[in-house]
Amino acid sequence: QVQLVESGGGLVQPGGSLRLSCAASATIFSFTAMGWFRQAPGDVREWVAGISNGSNAAYATSVKGRFTISRDNAKNTIFLQMNTLKPEDTAVYYCRAWSGSRDYWGQGTQVTVSS
Repeated sequence: QVQLVESGGGLVQPGGSLRLSCAASATIFSFTAMGWFRQAPGDVREWVAGISNGSNAAYATSVKGRFTISRDNAKNTIFLQMNTLKPEDTAVYYCRAWSGSRDYWGQGTQVTVSS
């Protein structure tokens, strides 16, 4: 069983930045892709950003230009750099790794954007 452990969440003021990390217990290059999702209270979980094992990245329209996803294969970790944060970015952020029938989720990390 692969474990994904997120970290880096917290409370930040609007306009601030946070960097999330997701450390995997397996070689992340073995996954077709990894990504970040988020879920706000009362909302469905939504995709935020994804990165392939070839390091091709894609972003939801709502975060494009503000968030950057990256990966460090040597550390089996992916990152989400979040800049110019807005109150509507408040959510629990989840890391996901998938490849074929293999599909793993982390436990989530809370991000709260508030003054």
